[in-house]
Amino acid sequence: FPTRRSSDLAWLNLKNGVLNLDFPLALGIAVMFIRSIVEIATNSGPGWVDTLCGLIFFLLIGKWMQQRTYHHLSFERDYRSYFPVAVTILENGNERPIPLDQLKKGHRMLIRSNEIIPADAILLKGNANVDFSFVTGESKPVHKVLGEIVYAGGRQLDAAIELEVVKAVSQSHLTKLWNNETFRIEKDTIMTFSATASKYFSIMLLAVALGSGLFWMFNGDATKGIASFSAVLIIACPCALALASPFTLAAVLSIFDKNKFYLKNPAVIEQLARIDTFVFDKTGTISNPDRAGFTFKGNITAEQEQLISDLSRNSGHPLSRELVKWLNLPQQFMVSNYREMVGRGLSGTIQQHEVKIGNAAFTGITLDKPVTGSIVHVVIDEHYVGYYLFTQQWREGLKALTVNLRKGANLHLLSGDQDHDRKELTTIFTEDNQMQFKQSPQQKLDYIKALQEKGQKVLMFGDGLNDAGGLKQSDLGIAVTDNINNFTPGCEAILDGASFSKVPAFIQQAKDAVKVIHMSFAISLVYNIVGLSFAVQGLLSPLIAAILMPASTATIISFTSIAARVYARKNKLL
Repeated sequence: FPTRRSSDLAWLNLKNGVLNLDFPLALGIAVMFIRSIVEIATNSGPGWVDTLCGLIFFLLIGKWMQQRTYHHLSFERDYRSYFPVAVTILENGNERPIPLDQLKKGHRMLIRSNEIIPADAILLKGNANVDFSFVTGESKPVHKVLGEIVYAGGRQLDAAIELEVVKAVSQSHLTKLWNNETFRIEKDTIMTFSATASKYFSIMLLAVALGSGLFWMFNGDATKGIASFSAVLIIACPCALALASPFTLAAVLSIFDKNKFYLKNPAVIEQLARIDTFVFDKTGTISNPDRAGFTFKGNITAEQEQLISDLSRNSGHPLSRELVKWLNLPQQFMVSNYREMVGRGLSGTIQQHEVKIGNAAFTGITLDKPVTGSIVHVVIDEHYVGYYLFTQQWREGLKALTVNLRKGANLHLLSGDQDHDRKELTTIFTEDNQMQFKQSPQQKLDYIKALQEKGQKVLMFGDGLNDAGGLKQSDLGIAVTDNINNFTPGCEAILDGASFSKVPAFIQQAKDAVKVIHMSFAISLVYNIVGLSFAVQGLLSPLIAAILMPASTATIISFTSIAARVYARKNKLL
């Protein structure tokens, strides 16, 4: 398996003009195998079968560990990479978020506007207008009627719907589709150290092998020339180099997973270490939804509050969710003609009443006096009822987090809200020109693109709803979630809101992981230099190779696993 896989990858990369560790690895295994067959068949030597078996054994161990680690993580490269970490279910009329892996057949789900349907289910209530472009590439929404099956992977576009799960997530229709490479979303990534180093290692290895072989041939010893050429390829076979990066990254992935930070793939770790610009969304990202509160200014009846609650219940936006929680009213009425403009407001028809809530531009309100704070205006039947004043608190540790990150990077804030929090946030984001308010989703995307055009490596933290474009455009996108499922497939990681204060520790752990990889490469090179000193002289015996190769591999595996955890303790992640 490792021989075939390495040779396939080596050939594919060569066709694309790329040299990586798969090439010398495949070449070394092939030379070792051929030389063993020749020596045994001609009775000219003992062969290298034991060394070959040891090499393949350690490669299989490495692959097994990688697969086991990735399978354990909840944000792997399959259908779960595009699904929420939590889904809202209904039990006895009450809403309760549960982790995705606990969703079972028979559960009744509540899917709000712009949320992804995580499992095949039957539509029980509501108007399902579903965007399946993530699955089929078709952008035209599909309308579903009551009792019809709605397949996983679609995003609900209209008001909230209720569905009953008919298949577990792992058995869903989308599982099969997402195993096809056609349905995976890729974007340019930052070049990793392993990819850069392996190219030069491959070139140097071939140069040394050819140089030693030609040296002995020109000195009239063709037998020693062939022996030294093949010996260099065998002893310098980069099994330890090939395992240094995956074992280190697998250990770090496991550490991040325990701290509720889920990465899409291990390459994200090395990219995370190279970020020099951080961009933050405001509401739902740096603000703490659990500490939010509302004050109503105006005259409102209990019936009108019920209409507002029923309308807000359909949205996945943090403000809407917090308003529903604050009103604390059970649902009574269905919403028709539901419309949501991300970052602006909601509207719909409820019990023959036209209800609008949102900012002043969306609701068409002109105020005599400017009001400071996050405002949600309410218009019912074209009559202005008043507004909710939203008071929010920042996530715990935000000030310390920004101070820490500012030491080696630029910080920016992009918000779709008014600039009423500018003065308070100036103490956190010290540069006033790095805070942009009243930003539409497109403006956020353009702002990040402008930073990238200046050569900056940008990481964006967002809530995944109105930040979808920005998360996808950035070099790394991290969706910050609090038991919600509105993140975007364009992000590379999911961060539980409870672990937001650990961001500097995650960044430092990623940088330490790169250090461990560098040190592992250095250790491996020492082994290679010792082995090459014998190989270029044509003196390498299978016994020396059998000792050096497994010893170097065992050293690398032990060192990477231990060092990654030592750094994790230093960074207070274990």
